[in-house]
Amino acid sequence: MATTLFVKHTVSDYENWKRLYDGLRPVRKEFGVSQASVHRDSHESNTIVITHRFNDAPTAMAFANSDALKSAMGNAGLLGPPEMWFADDVEQTTF
Repeated sequence: MATTLFVKHTVSDYENWKRLYDGLRPVRKEFGVSQASVHRDSHESNTIVITHRFNDAPTAMAFANSDALKSAMGNAGLLGPPEMWFADDVEQTTF
């Protein structure tokens, strides 16, 4: 069953964060991310929610606990620890 990792954090500078996030693309691919999305809060543009889809929960957890991700987050200007949660994908509907 596919799993989605949701991450929410606030950053000091979105453009700096985005540059670092984009540079992490090879790592996301290496860890099996099959789909990703970036969302900015409508009222606070430095609050970001990111989704990453994986084939299964163990793969998602391996990515979330990877040294590469921890290092990138350490350099991305996060204002506090990120919120992370995992969800098994049950249904997706396109209209």
